[in-house]
Amino acid sequence: MMVFSLALRNLLRNRRRSLMTLSAMVVGLVSMLIFGGYARNAILSTQTGYVQYHGHLQIQRKGYFLYGSGNPVAYGISDYQRIIDVVKKDPVLQPMLVVVTPSLRLNGIAGNFSNGVSKGVVAAGVVVDDQNKMRKWDEYDSLSYAPPIALSGTAADSAVIGTGVARLLQMCAPLKLQDCPSVEQTGAPDGAGGNAPAAPANVAALSALEQASAPQAGATGIELLAASVRGAPNVAALNVVRAENWGVKEIDDSLIIMHLDQAQRLVFGGAAPQVTAIQIQLAHTAQIPAARARLDQLLASEFKGVPLEILDYETLTPIYKQVIQFFDSIFGFMSILIYVIVLFTVGNTMSMAVVERTAEIGTLRAIGQRHGGIRSLFVCEGVLLGLIGAVLGIVIALPIAYVINHSGLTWAPPGYSYEYPLMVRVWGDNRLMFGTAFSLAIVAVISAWWPANRAAKLNIVDALRHV
Repeated sequence: MMVFSLALRNLLRNRRRSLMTLSAMVVGLVSMLIFGGYARNAILSTQTGYVQYHGHLQIQRKGYFLYGSGNPVAYGISDYQRIIDVVKKDPVLQPMLVVVTPSLRLNGIAGNFSNGVSKGVVAAGVVVDDQNKMRKWDEYDSLSYAPPIALSGTAADSAVIGTGVARLLQMCAPLKLQDCPSVEQTGAPDGAGGNAPAAPANVAALSALEQASAPQAGATGIELLAASVRGAPNVAALNVVRAENWGVKEIDDSLIIMHLDQAQRLVFGGAAPQVTAIQIQLAHTAQIPAARARLDQLLASEFKGVPLEILDYETLTPIYKQVIQFFDSIFGFMSILIYVIVLFTVGNTMSMAVVERTAEIGTLRAIGQRHGGIRSLFVCEGVLLGLIGAVLGIVIALPIAYVINHSGLTWAPPGYSYEYPLMVRVWGDNRLMFGTAFSLAIVAVISAWWPANRAAKLNIVDALRHV
C-alpha cells in the first residue's frame, strides 16, 4: 500500500504530463467501447432479422440445402405434419418453442401475359400467421421494424411479390408503387410493352383451366408456371395484393410469397402435399444446442430411416458469420492501433519520469532500496495510470452510449430494407466493458515495465552524480 501511495504522489508531481497520458488512454478506451458496442448491436440486430425470417433451426431433407434449390420437389418432406406434432408435444422442447411452421419453396416463371412479360422467380408457400408471429421475435430489444406479410385474411390465390418483380412484370401502376419507373420512362427497346406477344398456347390453356375456378384478379393478376411433382407444367393464377421491398436486389427481383395450400396445389396437385422445410423458432438463441440435441434424438427414434437433417440459422445464412468476422477484424485492427498508442504514450511518460528522478533513484539505492523496490515503484505508477484510465474510460463511455441510443438514429442490417434503431450496447456487456478496460490496463503496465527495469539497473554512483 505504501508503494501505491508513493506512486500516486509521484504521478501528481507532474499533473500535466500525467493528465495528457490519461487523456490518450481514455480517448482510446472510449473509442473501443463505443465501436465495440456498435458492433455488438449490429451483430445482434442482424441475428434478429435472420431468426425472424428463417427461425433458429430448420428440419430439412438431407441434401436440400446444397442441391434442393435446383429441384425442390425431389427433396420434399411428406410426413411433415406428424413431425410438427411430435416436436410441439415433446415435453423437453415445449418450453423452448415459439413457432413451429412448415414452408415450401419452389422455382417457377411468373408471367404478366397481358403485357407480354415474364420472369423466373422463387416462390415461398408459408403459413402466414406463423410467419408474422416469427417476425415479432425480439430477444435483444432491437425494436425491430420487420413488417408483417400482407396476406393475413386474404383469399387462397393471393400473393405478395418483391418490388423488383413488380417492376419487371410492369405492375408498378396497378400496385401504386413509388420510385418504380415504367418501361416508357426508362426508354425500353423496341418490342417491350405496347403490342405485347400473347402467352404461349400451353401456358394459356393451363391458365384458363386455373382461372375457371378462381376469381378474376384484374390488373394485379399474374400466372405462376411451375413443374409439378411428375414433371409436367402447372399454372396458378395469383392475385398480387402488395409489393414489398425485400432489401437485396437479387431477392427483390425474384421472390414471391403465397399461401402454403396454394403452393402445394401448384406443385403436387391431387397428390399428398409436401414441404421443403419445417422452421423452428425458439424463445432464446442460447437454447439452440439443447433444442438441437433433443431434435436429433426425436428424429433418430420417431422417424428412423427418414433422411432428415437439422440446420441452424448460421448455416442457412452464411453472411451472418461474415458480418461477425468483419466487425471482429475491424475491432481487432482498431484495438492494435490504440494499444500501440498507449504503449508508446505510457512508455514515454515513464521514461521521462526515470530521467527526472535519476538522483532520487540513486539516493534510494544508497540507503538500501533493492532493485525490485525501484522497479515496483515505477510499475505501480503504470498500474495506477491503467486503472484510472480504465475507470474514466468506462464512466465517460456510458453516457455517450446513452446519448447515441436515444438519438433516434437508425440503420439497416445487411440484406434488409427496413431499419433498426442505432444502439451502442456497452452497459450490460461485461465482456466488452471490463475485458477491454483490463486489456488496456495491462498494456499500460507492460509499457511501464521497460523504463522501470532500466531505472532498477542504474548504477548508484552514476545516479547520484546526475544533475
